[in-house]
Amino acid sequence: MQRNSHSLMTAIISMAIVIAAGTAGYRVIEGWDLLDSFFMTVITITTIGFGVVHPLSNQGKLFTLVIIFSGMGTVAYAFLTGTKMIVEGEVRQIITRRRSMKALEKIRDHFIICGFGRMGSLICSRLHERGIPFVVVEDKPEVQDKIMEIGYFLSPGDATEEEVLVKAGIKKARGLVSVLNSDASNVYVVLTARVLNSDLEIIARAAEEGAQTKLMRAGANRVVSPYQIGGMRMVMGILKPAVMSFLEEAMDYNRLHVELEEVKVAERSAYSGKRLMDTDIRKELNLIIIAVKKTDGQMVFNPGPYTVIEDNDTLIAMGERENLARFEQEATICFRE
Repeated sequence: MQRNSHSLMTAIISMAIVIAAGTAGYRVIEGWDLLDSFFMTVITITTIGFGVVHPLSNQGKLFTLVIIFSGMGTVAYAFLTGTKMIVEGEVRQIITRRRSMKALEKIRDHFIICGFGRMGSLICSRLHERGIPFVVVEDKPEVQDKIMEIGYFLSPGDATEEEVLVKAGIKKARGLVSVLNSDASNVYVVLTARVLNSDLEIIARAAEEGAQTKLMRAGANRVVSPYQIGGMRMVMGILKPAVMSFLEEAMDYNRLHVELEEVKVAERSAYSGKRLMDTDIRKELNLIIIAVKKTDGQMVFNPGPYTVIEDNDTLIAMGERENLARFEQEATICFRE
């Protein structure tokens, strides 16, 4: 798309130069006024065939031949390039991109995904499945076309540039995920994002061993190392294959139709102050509470039936998506006095 757009722009500029040169030439050679000179040039290069505006001198005839050969080629090239853009759907893509940029002005409480490689595309796919709004930041033209074809919101440009992140709505965003190819780029994105939004939840990918510390210092809330995680999964696959199979299926909704979700209990909600055994979490919603994260950061694993749910606790639950959605809705509504 970028190549054809550039070719069309080159053809339009060339045609403008030919028209300007033809208009100036007729004024100098024939002494015509500006309108007649411009009109003669246009009908000549477009081969409309209205005839000459005024009788031409020999010099004027020779000049007209030059305009015909140079102008016709330029017009034909512009026409063919424009037709190719329409046939390939580039005009539609341009319109779609402009609409996407307009939509970015209204989006809020979303995630910004920096990089659309293998990991970035997987993250976007999962967020899209859950209906969570997000914007992709990508600088490669061919990848930008792919993102637009899928229908994701796109903020084109280099994620390390402050202006690009601002256009992606970073000041209104819920979180940012940086999965660029280099650790240096991820560090710079995290640092820039943290300056632009101090409350942003930032997750970054680290490839090298020393990058994790740098990313945390730059402002990342969480750093993920794919190689470390991959190595740990391989070890578990060798030592504890059944546990590994369970975790893989639990994390893949399409296979088991079960998900893991974290739900923060609002103050004075239906669950505040109740023991787990006194709630409908297990009996009615068929959910399993795997852990409870307290406000002081303490994590209570495998909480017992007498565990009391307190305001602002975060419950890690596992179950079907519909039941998890009902649980989240009930837990986040404040109505108790």
